[in-house]
Amino acid sequence: MTCDPARTQGSDRVLARLMALHPKVIDLVLDRVWRLLGALDHPERKLPPVIHVAGTNGKGSTLAMIRAGLEGAGARCHVYTSPHLARFHERIRLAGTLISEDALLDVLEECEAANDGAPITYFEITTVAAFLAFSRMQADYTLLEVGLGGRLDATNVIDQPAVTVITPVSYDHQQFLGNTLPEIAREKAGIIKRGVPCVVTRQDEAALEVIEAQAERCGAPVLAQGQHWHVYEERGRLVYQDERGLLDLPLPALPGTHQMDNAGAALAVLRALDAGNPEAAMTQAVWPARMQKLTQGHLKALLPDAEMWLDGGHNPQAGAALAAYLASHPVPGTHVICGMLRTKDVAGFLNPLAKVSESLTAVSIPGEAATLSAEETRAAAQAAGIKAMTAPSVEAAVRTLAQTGARRVIICGSLYLAGEVLRQNRTLPH
Repeated sequence: MTCDPARTQGSDRVLARLMALHPKVIDLVLDRVWRLLGALDHPERKLPPVIHVAGTNGKGSTLAMIRAGLEGAGARCHVYTSPHLARFHERIRLAGTLISEDALLDVLEECEAANDGAPITYFEITTVAAFLAFSRMQADYTLLEVGLGGRLDATNVIDQPAVTVITPVSYDHQQFLGNTLPEIAREKAGIIKRGVPCVVTRQDEAALEVIEAQAERCGAPVLAQGQHWHVYEERGRLVYQDERGLLDLPLPALPGTHQMDNAGAALAVLRALDAGNPEAAMTQAVWPARMQKLTQGHLKALLPDAEMWLDGGHNPQAGAALAAYLASHPVPGTHVICGMLRTKDVAGFLNPLAKVSESLTAVSIPGEAATLSAEETRAAAQAAGIKAMTAPSVEAAVRTLAQTGARRVIICGSLYLAGEVLRQNRTLPH
């Protein structure tokens, strides 16, 4: 299902009005969300069983594999993720299908009316809109991705989810979540609920201690990687093992060695639910702009004989994962096109790429006030030891690389840049 851009003007206008309601200072509280949910007769209490996923990296990929596994067994899933890449509709799937323009417009206008002009963040009111839409359509499961942190995130209003998941915790959004791993982990662990199983992937020891302590306080069973379940590659297959036995499966369709841990978490969730098709979780998952290979479209046509990849990772752990994939799949003539926000750890993201790329072309992100200029990103790349230049756009960078005989191009640095690339390439998510 696709959304006709000509028909999205209504929801775009409402979303613009909702943006204007944003409080003067961002404060992570749930008061505004609870107020609006109450005004709408608490749609969050009328959802199918909820799987709630928090973490710094891997949330979306893990959620995509859980969804593929459940849908592969015939279940219908509501899905809420953020941010979107090219259009807001991507954030909300109703029983597996992107929300229609008419349905989105209806719930946005209803939330706007119920909010009655009171201060509320864009993410908070649109999260409530998603809950409202979910509450009105039958499905078997609801998959929720945390937006920021966990404890005070707008999604953290479900009293009794079926399962919670915490993917790797690392440094990001320190201005909101804290400057140490234990502080950040404490925020992520805020989604743990009393008596509800919590699947935990590989963690730094300091983060794991915090997560386990919070689970103990809540009486929540922990299903931790390396303790309660194990996942590894053997002879080109994925092997998953827990107390129920062993699964021998295809490797994840999502590329990258880091996806093994995400796959293990997805399988642990399916086991906890006693639901889903494990093989479908591995083979049918799709997650745009996370090491997505572009095989068609306008930009790809400019460089037909080279590999072209798109990745929206933007923090040091994501940079390390990207570099690990490139190192494990070496291609001479690998070039990077990169645009980043100034709110991110640019050096931390770029440093791992120095050993796996011949050059980097820096671009700014169109329409983003917080973008680093192309010159700033170029300087950061040079400081990391990467031969770097600038280009006025991704398309211009691709055209230049086409003249140099590049064999592989990686476009990376921001989900906002990834969305712009998908628009330029005319291959939007659906």
